[in-house]
Amino acid sequence: MDVDNVFMYHAPKGDQAQRYEALRAAGKVFALLVDESCPASREKSTALTKIQEAVMWANASIAVNE
Repeated sequence: MDVDNVFMYHAPKGDQAQRYEALRAAGKVFALLVDESCPASREKSTALTKIQEAVMWANASIAVNE
């Protein structure tokens, strides 16, 4: 692991900002569907957390690896 690269600020370049936004928008749509479809529960909370994590990791993959 390149620790320096992982823990540094990566300013968006090229079309990265648009891809970050597209991933966040898709995550939001899915999160809203889960929120509207599922009863309040630990499982719903976990599902919403995992959606948030998926968006974060997808955006991190762009930032760190490009």
